[in-house]
Amino acid sequence: MGNILEIIGAVLVLLGSVFLFLGALGLVRMPDLYNRIQAGTKASTLGAFLTLFGLLLIIPEWWGKLVLLMTFILITNPVSSHVLARAAHYIKIPLTDKTVADLLNKEETTYKVNEEIKNE
Repeated sequence: MGNILEIIGAVLVLLGSVFLFLGALGLVRMPDLYNRIQAGTKASTLGAFLTLFGLLLIIPEWWGKLVLLMTFILITNPVSSHVLARAAHYIKIPLTDKTVADLLNKEETTYKVNEEIKNE
């Protein structure tokens, strides 16, 4: 039984490494900052989670540390990428020409108009 868990764990570690590589490739291939953030975050979160879960199967004695790391990554990666994307939008880093809609800009404009109406 232990041998099977080690093989499954090794496959998960390899699969996690593939996702981490694809995330790094996405950082190079995507056209603008916002797409790069999205590609890097999703792939690195999944890749790190699969790698750590594979390690959990290979070395079960580390379960506490690995579960803590997985929880930390699952919480902080999406939040940090969201903050980076909002900050980039705030300082007007341009979108790619292929962008269809800028919903955040629309939301900010609506918010400013509503604030002006309240202040009158």
